[in-house]
Amino acid sequence: MQNHTIKGFRASFLDAIADPFYAPEASCIRYFPDGLLVVEQGKVKELGNYTDLQDKYRDLPITHYPDRLIVSGFIDTHIHFPQTEMIASYGEQLLEWLSTYTFPTEKKFADRNYASKIASTFLDELLRNGTTTALVFTTIFPQSADAFFEEAQRRNLRMIAGKVMMDRHAPDFLTDTAESSYIETKQLIEKWHKCDRLLYAVTPRFAVTSTPEQLSNVSKLLTEFPDVYLHTHLSENVKEVAYVEEVFPESAGYLDVYDQAGLVGEKSVFAHGVQLTDQEFARLSEAKAAIAFCPTSNMFLGSGLFKIEKAKSQETPVKVGLGTDVGAGTSFSMLKTACAAYQVAQLRSQKLSAFQALFLATLGGAKALCLEDKLGNFEIGKEADFVVLNLRSTPIMALRNKPIDLEHPPTLAEISDQLFATLIMGDDRAIAATYIMGELAHQK
Repeated sequence: MQNHTIKGFRASFLDAIADPFYAPEASCIRYFPDGLLVVEQGKVKELGNYTDLQDKYRDLPITHYPDRLIVSGFIDTHIHFPQTEMIASYGEQLLEWLSTYTFPTEKKFADRNYASKIASTFLDELLRNGTTTALVFTTIFPQSADAFFEEAQRRNLRMIAGKVMMDRHAPDFLTDTAESSYIETKQLIEKWHKCDRLLYAVTPRFAVTSTPEQLSNVSKLLTEFPDVYLHTHLSENVKEVAYVEEVFPESAGYLDVYDQAGLVGEKSVFAHGVQLTDQEFARLSEAKAAIAFCPTSNMFLGSGLFKIEKAKSQETPVKVGLGTDVGAGTSFSMLKTACAAYQVAQLRSQKLSAFQALFLATLGGAKALCLEDKLGNFEIGKEADFVVLNLRSTPIMALRNKPIDLEHPPTLAEISDQLFATLIMGDDRAIAATYIMGELAHQK
């Protein structure tokens, strides 16, 4: 599925090359007001000023976006594809919401054809919103994971997913066993992990829906396949944390349940972390584990405000990416998710800058998924997944953001201001095009 041609893209380019939570922003952000991106066989060959590169690539076919800003593809570090159709379900907090809406919806995914249909809609929606990579929950049915991977493979996407493992405290129609979940997960890993651009995540739903025996089998799988991911939920909701303490009275807290099972490591991604203690932040930092910050979901379900200033502190630095967490999350758009992240920071008397938000949505997400060698910016050799942004996609955004004029291009401070306005007001309409490995995958 690789493209063996060489091609160019001319536009304004902006990418993160380091973490702006820990260094001056100007040293972490790369900006080419009039840039040329050269893509060969789906990977970045070169990025620089157009005037510096135009003679070298005089005969190159170039796609020109004169009034657009190109950024690296957005990375969603936590989302549920089976919850696509139940997004915006009314009135409950986490535990009630699961039993009222989520579990009955996920039952439908025993039907392979149904799973394929929703997977197709889901992936199209991601691309429409500029999301090129995601870490994805399927359901307990292995056929739902197969359906997802097949649709992702067909689109040549860099996706990570896994069959949900859940052997207690859930309806009978949605539980497996410690043994069956181990066998089915192992088969799926052998089938899909590193198949084309696909990767596998071992996926226990959350601590209370797995017996100690199932968690032990999760650990066994991580030992047998050391380069797969662990993807689960952690400390989302106050009642959920209390429930974990009730079910695991011998543990020293929610994270400790996973830690005792051997599940806290560098390729572990924990969704939410709203209720984490200082000690748990320190342990995640020590283990180099990652948190998926899901602000629209946390506010929609009333779970609370994530302490981003704690996660990104000098004392306990934790890898953080943004997650839409559809369907508790209210939008597939990483722009809307970044807007909500800014609001959460404000409610905690913190600030989240435009460049910090861009980092979280791109290189930060890549680092959270241990994929910074492949994704997250336009460094040479990385996979050319990127998004063409229209900073003036609605009448009010056109009023707010001046046109990009290559004769007098915006300064870094001006592009920061325009990007911020786009993060706050933008949605899928701001995504002019999405490219996968240098190939057009969506166009407005």
